[in-house]
Amino acid sequence: MHHMFKDHQRGEKRGFLSPENKNCRRLELRRGHPCSWGLCSQALMASLAGSLLPGSDRSGVETPECVQGGVSDLQEEGKNAINSPMSPALADVHPEDTQLEENEERTMIDPTSKEDPKFKELVKVLLDWINDVLVEERIIVKQLEEDLYDGQVLQKLLEKLAGCKLNVAEVTQSEIGQKQKLQTVLEAVHDLLRPRGWVLRWSVDSIHGKNLVAILHLLVSLAMHFRAPIRLPEHVTVQVVVVRKREGLLHSSHISEELTTTTEMMMGRFERDAFDTLFDHAPDKLSVVKKSLITFVNKHLNKLNLEVTELETQFADGVYLVLLMGLLEDYFVPLHNFYLTPESFDQKVHNVSFAFELMLDGGLKKPKARPEDVVNLDLKSTLRVLYNLFTKYKNVE
Repeated sequence: MHHMFKDHQRGEKRGFLSPENKNCRRLELRRGHPCSWGLCSQALMASLAGSLLPGSDRSGVETPECVQGGVSDLQEEGKNAINSPMSPALADVHPEDTQLEENEERTMIDPTSKEDPKFKELVKVLLDWINDVLVEERIIVKQLEEDLYDGQVLQKLLEKLAGCKLNVAEVTQSEIGQKQKLQTVLEAVHDLLRPRGWVLRWSVDSIHGKNLVAILHLLVSLAMHFRAPIRLPEHVTVQVVVVRKREGLLHSSHISEELTTTTEMMMGRFERDAFDTLFDHAPDKLSVVKKSLITFVNKHLNKLNLEVTELETQFADGVYLVLLMGLLEDYFVPLHNFYLTPESFDQKVHNVSFAFELMLDGGLKKPKARPEDVVNLDLKSTLRVLYNLFTKYKNVE
């Protein structure tokens, strides 16, 4: 099976083997690792040295301990070089293990926060979004902090989203070159975001230092600005360990970092309504509202021998919304105007958008939700759309 691969000269990854091939292991050349081929050749020399140097059993001459130690170290280095590309990244760096200069400060996410399901969901949603945007570039991002720190992927992402071309070198190997590229990319980001008055919670040093919190803040802001067709989990907060070295001693403290708020706040819809209050303060009444809306939609969909049991999932592809509008307004919707069995995300968005157009034609206000919110199973958005229909058509038989 053919797989997308990435240019190793750009510090990216190549996937050589299909995951389905159970007899093979997927090999990756990972950024940040020493060139495994050079060290493997050293390991080969070390193996030869073990049998040919004067200290081997084939000669009666004893090898000095320093030579034996050097050979052993070289063999171990070669072994590590072979294994390291397939080893997972170090999970966490503990404050006591962190090497800092005087007054230098480092931050890291508390390990317990990394295990939070909402945090994991946020990382996955952003990863999937980046890979969807960059699919034509044949770039596959697997780890945010490892793949975005040098500015290469961020450059491609911003160029694709903004439809622009940045004046930067395509390949940068040195740290100075990487930071210069990052500076150019982040300045372009700041030019986009500054008019919105957002607080920018990242810097060249924090991104290049693989600070995951800073990288997440940057990506969330980009997703918000470009109205990405994704559903970011709400109220994601992480505990961050801040380590600073003063007078030769490490001092650590914990702070709370809010990565996301509500969908409405993040996507620029700041006016609250009854559904915000319902979700925030009366979740026990949510089932009552859902049951009433299910009764309403089934009253009409039953005419087509259709039935809804789950609001958040069964309206996500837009088909039932289109058919419901036809029933409520008493007209037949031509099948060529929408996808009766949508398969892709874009087809589902088309259906929901078309249903919204039918609502506008019927005299309803433009829905507060985005089509992408409904497709992404955002219950609050779906309820808002259905409640607007209920308000106007509740007396229609």
